[in-house]
Amino acid sequence: MKLVLLGPPGVGKGTQAHLLSDKLGIPKISTGDILRQAIAQNTPLGRTAKKTIGQGKLVSDDVMIGIIDEKLRQSDCSDGFILDGFPRTLPQADALAVITPIDAALSFFVNSDELIERLEGRRTCKRCQKMYHVQFNPPKQSGVCDVCGDNLFQRRDDHRETIEKRLKEYQKQTAPLLDYYRKKHYLKEVDGMGEISQVFRRVLEALSIA
Repeated sequence: MKLVLLGPPGVGKGTQAHLLSDKLGIPKISTGDILRQAIAQNTPLGRTAKKTIGQGKLVSDDVMIGIIDEKLRQSDCSDGFILDGFPRTLPQADALAVITPIDAALSFFVNSDELIERLEGRRTCKRCQKMYHVQFNPPKQSGVCDVCGDNLFQRRDDHRETIEKRLKEYQKQTAPLLDYYRKKHYLKEVDGMGEISQVFRRVLEALSIA
């Protein structure tokens, strides 16, 4: 199954993508993970992405299309994939349609106040990049990673000012994808409010998976 996950930052796409990956046995492809790896390795792409993300903007279409095209050609994607964070613009969606057809586009929706609360409370481990939340998924010891014991920090793109910019950017560039996939009869909308397990049940129902 070839799936695209849509929705604003903080809506829970990554969490649901992990659950779907385990359920279906297909890889979760997160552009965010790819970009963070590039930033950590200080590659040319990473330096460009770090500056852009820090300003609350989206990385260019050409860069993202190239990354995804290369990834989808790998053997682990031959039986399907779950795209989390791509496409984000209409040109990216058109490019994906050329690269490969998809089976469905899942769109998650949550009110904006909830999104800001979710994002502003996120904390990330400096060493292993494991993510926590001060309210919903706190570490056993405040400010310390359960896995590797390193310090947790708040990423710059999880600060309120940057969050608000990201949400505006989403509405401007990514929200039109809903009409794009609706017209192609690929769109399946999922309420992202509630417990993770509740949302996952809605996802399975939307995809007609037992």
